[in-house]
Amino acid sequence: MTGTLEPATLDARQFQIAVRKLADSLGYGTDRSPYLGSGTEYVQSRLYQPGDPVRAIDWRIMARTGRAFVKEYETPKRMPCYLVVDTSASMAVSSIRRSKYEVAVHLAGGLALASLDRASPVGLVGGGGRDLQIAPSLAPDKVWVWLHQLRKVRYDEPTAVGRRLRELAPRLNERALLVVLSDFHDPEAVPALRLLGQRHECVALHLTDPVEIGLRGTGLVRAREAETGRRLVSHGRRVWSDPASVATELRRAGVDHLSVPTDQPFVAEVRQFFATRGRLGRGAR
Repeated sequence: MTGTLEPATLDARQFQIAVRKLADSLGYGTDRSPYLGSGTEYVQSRLYQPGDPVRAIDWRIMARTGRAFVKEYETPKRMPCYLVVDTSASMAVSSIRRSKYEVAVHLAGGLALASLDRASPVGLVGGGGRDLQIAPSLAPDKVWVWLHQLRKVRYDEPTAVGRRLRELAPRLNERALLVVLSDFHDPEAVPALRLLGQRHECVALHLTDPVEIGLRGTGLVRAREAETGRRLVSHGRRVWSDPASVATELRRAGVDHLSVPTDQPFVAEVRQFFATRGRLGRGAR
């Protein structure tokens, strides 16, 4: 069974406006200069050679040695960004009007456009049963295509975040930024992130629904698993994931993480999270 996010409230154009507004909010105040990306990084100084520009002379070394040296710089490359969006059925189950999946799609769109504004190519990896794997690109049109694809949700889709991350690892030939948007119900997700974190920048945005926290202290719970349809009776502590435990696992794995409750405003906190870590638009050597 399939459905569409917000079919009655936001059409395609309104959805694009909402995502663009979110991208502007996430990017506000994070750039020191409107020309981010044109800077260079100092590497070394070498002896002056005829034809070298005078403005490149390293005057401090020249004052100490009496010989002319020039500074050499290395231009930073933009780190490609992969957005790993959990498209499993558990993301669409919600106790309030706004589901984890809806928040994840909007956040993915905002982060994608904010990265494009900083000339960082953006790709997509679906963390569910659907085969959604888009190579990083600087083309906004491609981003809008897969964003509208993400608006379609399956209510029986299994979780595959960990498997998708393991499949992605051998394809990453250069250092990359991976942003995982998930409720982390997949026990294989954190171990896969731990391995990727040894070579790449990894960020986890952990989406939580109020009911997942409110029912953890209850006794026996009768429920139906969204992804398989299987009915079960279990204890609340086993049915619902514990955000604190997930945060501890991610911290031990060395992965930057942020909890994003769906019943609270999140834009300012997400913006601060990325700004303090310098993630969006970060250069890589």
